[in-house]
Amino acid sequence: MTLLLDAAFALRWVGAMLIYKIFRAPEWAELQAAGSTPGAPVDVADGYVHFSTAAQVAETAAKHFAGEDGLMLLSVEADALGDDLKWEPSRGGQLFPHLYRELRLSDVAAARAMPLVDGDHRLPDLS
Repeated sequence: MTLLLDAAFALRWVGAMLIYKIFRAPEWAELQAAGSTPGAPVDVADGYVHFSTAAQVAETAAKHFAGEDGLMLLSVEADALGDDLKWEPSRGGQLFPHLYRELRLSDVAAARAMPLVDGDHRLPDLS
């Protein structure tokens, strides 16, 4: 996992934009085992993998994962996804990143735990 964390640091250092995917532990394990995934059940139902920006991820966690422990926050470099990544209006008219292909393990720059502490998710520093 150190290599992934170092890659995320390097991406921030050069100014690449990272986007974020929240996975439950079994979803993360599936991606690691299979090498790619169509995403969580909501992603499969909607036909794309939902992502959030750094500014959106806390609200996403609170709205869609309230009270859930064992979550993982995956960081992905937006530009590396090319034309398969679309920015589309969603919650409150904000533009959210949506990936119109399977998420590959090779897309993931970092994976970090989002522990649940006193009912709130603790996010790593995303700045």
